[in-house]
Amino acid sequence: MKNTTTIYNAVLAIAGSDSGGCAGIQADIKSISANGGFATTAITAITAQNTLGVNAIYPIPTVEIKNQIAAVLTDINIGAIKIGMLQSTQIIKTVTDSLRAYNNIPVVLDPVMVASSGHNLLDNSALEALKLLLPMATLITPNIPEALVLLNIDTISPENMPEMAKKIGKTYKTSVLLKGGHLENCTSLMDVLYVYDTDSLHNFSKTQIDTKNTHGTGCTLSSAIATHIALGCTLKNAVQKGITYTHQAIVAGKRKELGQGNGPVNHFYKLY
Repeated sequence: MKNTTTIYNAVLAIAGSDSGGCAGIQADIKSISANGGFATTAITAITAQNTLGVNAIYPIPTVEIKNQIAAVLTDINIGAIKIGMLQSTQIIKTVTDSLRAYNNIPVVLDPVMVASSGHNLLDNSALEALKLLLPMATLITPNIPEALVLLNIDTISPENMPEMAKKIGKTYKTSVLLKGGHLENCTSLMDVLYVYDTDSLHNFSKTQIDTKNTHGTGCTLSSAIATHIALGCTLKNAVQKGITYTHQAIVAGKRKELGQGNGPVNHFYKLY
């Protein structure tokens, strides 16, 4: 019998480490693995955090971030790249410069800019640097607070979400998945996908889940989408599969408990 080999569908996650295991690079690895990909990583920061919050952040030296990215991309065939929180101007510029030679690889960028408390996580110089990185992405996945920052406006309603998604896409020359999870008083939530190349809009509806276990959902969703892109899906299908997976992981994690605060989704709900 002839021996045959298959190549892993590898995804590179560039993000910070969450010691509590709910979000960041840990959520990326779980999501990529659960969706059929092989996770590789470049860690941008180490955090001391748990389900109650972040106690400390220790940035990785930029030269080592650059070395991690180069080590992966010069050896492994990467089908997609997921980018999470980059924290500082220097880290954003390092990632931007490191990826310039690999513009053929699809990039899903989760523009983490606003904490759940409402406080900005990036200063003005870092925000401007991030805005220069956005056009390099195949897809960006802002939530409502992040979209407000990108558009410099005060409010977004369910009715104007498609218009706002398209405006972000046109402004930053990239496709946009505008996530509606932060909309208030909605029993049915909507995410809106604007595909830049085809100038088309697509709506994805889902039921609001009453749970505190949503720590890391943004990381989980963006990593799942990146994985399905690496598996060969179109952008629209990858987004649909990512949304479905994340929703099911939230439902499955609703009755589980980890720590005293906001727990994670159940990434491996198909296994246990």
